[in-house]
Amino acid sequence: MKIIKVLGSGCAKCTKTAEVVSEIAKALNIEVDISKETDPEVIMSYGVMRTPAVVVDENLVHSGSIPNRQDIEKWLS
Repeated sequence: MKIIKVLGSGCAKCTKTAEVVSEIAKALNIEVDISKETDPEVIMSYGVMRTPAVVVDENLVHSGSIPNRQDIEKWLS
């Protein structure tokens, strides 16, 4: 199971990022645990300056926009 965190203030882009990752994981039949992190201190601890950001298994893989499908599939494989 992949542990995924979506970092951000809870804005529309952050919510959409979590939805897209969840939908793609479901389509690929990959089990994921997705959580949203809104605490600024936690977000800064990953070195994130722009949100939404995505952390997969404690590795920052994306920040600053809603990720595209190809990137998400790569992270989940």
